[in-house]
Amino acid sequence: MSSRLISQLLGYAGLVPFFGFCLGFSSLEDWPRSLSIQGFIIYSLGIFAFLAGALWGQVQTVKADGAVSTLIVSNGLVLFGVAAILTAQAMMAAVFLMLGYMALLWYERRISSLELWYQRMRQRLTLGVVVAHIIFVGLHVTGA
Repeated sequence: MSSRLISQLLGYAGLVPFFGFCLGFSSLEDWPRSLSIQGFIIYSLGIFAFLAGALWGQVQTVKADGAVSTLIVSNGLVLFGVAAILTAQAMMAAVFLMLGYMALLWYERRISSLELWYQRMRQRLTLGVVVAHIIFVGLHVTGA
């Protein structure tokens, strides 16, 4: 299989835990419900850090002036994500992480010269992640 196909399969498969944790949050009780809530936030931070790291990796071979700012943004985004979960409030962390995903995509689109198929996939995946975060926040607000 090509690396493009593997990237697409892994990318879209990566959405499954987001929605699985939302399902667990809405349908389970007690400890499994709490595990779903914490799992969502921790998984979200892990994926967010992975994407920020990918941004870091993209500029390692670039000698452009923007590479330094991209390295700083990449690190800043990870610190932002960690600070989001340090709020110890799952709903607040989810909102901050969702905003982080949107900022990351915006920044990536501004500076990146990646292939069109990858850019489109990243847009779709970010949309899926944002929808999952909206569902997660909605479950908190409604007390599901």
